Amino acid sequence: MGRVRLQSFLVLVTLAVCTSAQTPTPQPVSPNALALLNRAYEALQAHDYEPAIALFQQSLPLIPDRLDVRKDLAYTFLKAGDTVAARDEFAEILKRQQEALLPGQPEPDDQVALEYAFLCYETKLPVIARRVFDQLRQPHHGKPSNPTAADAFENIDRPLREGIARWQAALAQSADNFSGHEELAKLAEQRDDLPLASEHFERAWKLRTGRRDLLLDLGRIWKQQGKVEEANAALLAASRGAEPRTGEQARELLGPRYPFVYEFEKSLDLDSTNDALRRELVYLHQAMGNQEAAEKELKKLPPVATPAPSEVGVGATGTESGTAGVALLSRDELPAPTRPLGEARQMGQVSFEKGYLNDALRFLHAAVEEDVEDFDSAIRLGQTYNLLGANREAIRWFDRARTSPDSQTAYEATQAIRNLAPALRRLQTTFWMFPLISTRWANTFAYAQGKVELKTKGPLRPYASLRFVGDVRGKFQPIAGLASQYLSERSVILAAGVATRTWKGATGWFEAGEAIRYMNGPGALAIPDYRGGISYGKLISGRRGLFADTADDGLFVSRFGNDMLLYSQNRTGWTVADSVQFYWNFNGTLDQKHQYWANSVETGPGARITLDGVRFSVNLLRGAYLTNMDNPYGPNFTDLRIGVWYAFTK
Repeated sequence: MGRVRLQSFLVLVTLAVCTSAQTPTPQPVSPNALALLNRAYEALQAHDYEPAIALFQQSLPLIPDRLDVRKDLAYTFLKAGDTVAARDEFAEILKRQQEALLPGQPEPDDQVALEYAFLCYETKLPVIARRVFDQLRQPHHGKPSNPTAADAFENIDRPLREGIARWQAALAQSADNFSGHEELAKLAEQRDDLPLASEHFERAWKLRTGRRDLLLDLGRIWKQQGKVEEANAALLAASRGAEPRTGEQARELLGPRYPFVYEFEKSLDLDSTNDALRRELVYLHQAMGNQEAAEKELKKLPPVATPAPSEVGVGATGTESGTAGVALLSRDELPAPTRPLGEARQMGQVSFEKGYLNDALRFLHAAVEEDVEDFDSAIRLGQTYNLLGANREAIRWFDRARTSPDSQTAYEATQAIRNLAPALRRLQTTFWMFPLISTRWANTFAYAQGKVELKTKGPLRPYASLRFVGDVRGKFQPIAGLASQYLSERSVILAAGVATRTWKGATGWFEAGEAIRYMNGPGALAIPDYRGGISYGKLISGRRGLFADTADDGLFVSRFGNDMLLYSQNRTGWTVADSVQFYWNFNGTLDQKHQYWANSVETGPGARITLDGVRFSVNLLRGAYLTNMDNPYGPNFTDLRIGVWYAFTK
């Protein structure tokens, strides 16, 4: 019970220190938030990313200033393959860091900004990515230029510079080259050269006034330049009389406010052939009682497009009440234009980006029914089903998308399947190995286990296991006259067992098997082996800074005279980089039979580095035996341990 209290105390202290390192004013962590975080990190440690994400999201409203937790959520999104959500979390962290920045306080670490920029580029937001890289590559707030940002900026900017130069040279030879103006404008926008972009979008529009998507581009650029009236005129024209996708985007940029008469007129100056726009101006004039202005605009419409008197609420003599005209003023009440099936893909993409997932499913299914080789819609369907929690259906669509001839689409779909498939397999294979050098025993040990587990819906999961426990020396003669002492079991252990689901970091298990010695030793070559117990693990850690972890095991082993053993390994330290940690150990071992080798405490410094999933550790420990009966050594020992840990789940 005392150990549990100590562990809870260490968790609270670690969270408090992390909080003080992340924010100017420490924020207390409520018991509810602490409980949610405990469960989130347990799920994360078990690679259960979806529950971890949900728990992080539940905890954040309780601790809104804990940027380290928000950062862990962002990286969990990345591990789950949701780059868009990860990007948005890093954006929120950047925003909050800037808001919390005190006068004279140094700027936050550039790592968050770099992560955000790379994710922007990966999620097809190259303009934002370039801006962030541009800021980071320049000396700022006393910091030198960031070389990673400088290289990334150059990789984005160089193709844009070269493309602009090529199109400028081509337009010098042919000033009426429509494609040249359009492409040059797009490249200039991506390079944040807004004057150049607006100049060539406008020239492209004058060459092809039927392309109202160019008005959408113009409105977007003019809005960024602060040319509000010009932008609204272009967007208003693009929102009427254009293809549905362009019209929808233009209306989003315009906002909900209905335009004034002068805005319609300014828009028609820019797009005089826009009959839908002019017809709406007729309705507006009539609703306002401007009969003369309404008739003037009606005369400018071609005969085939002139509305009947009943449509505009005005007859030849202008005696109707105008009620019908007023009813047609709200564009939300106008009949929606019929969308060709070819636009289903566009509408599906828009619905997905806006978070309307059920609408996205409907449109994207229509798109893939129309074109079975529409792999972009297939991968988006997979992502939509994933967000809705239907991962089996998501994998089906990712499987279709990975046959795409586009290598990037195929790669993204393959990665998504790899991320999702392990959680859906009925059989899960895990393997770990841990070779270890110990100066205390002057020996090299090796521990390994391969396990195939049947995943069930119930609380228990049966498994088959193959263990290996061995060492190099095998035995030693501690003192003349005493029997040789064996340093390990030196066995391969075949077993079948059952384990519980992990709950709050704890897992129960029991197995029965046969231990087969691979070298000569005392007793029979093969003997029954029964073992089981409860394992508990807990990690409190951010990507950088203070961390604490514990691994505790209560173990029954029939091989050691039906002995019960307790192991507790605890570390507290500092994460220097993503894969480098320095810490202090606090370890203890107890057993029921009071054997000297199984009753000790030890402490000392350690370090570990993780490279490509392989963890190397070095620990220098000073220990004391808690019982010295039959102990051939003194009451204290020193041990240098060097180990390598590797594990995978499939």
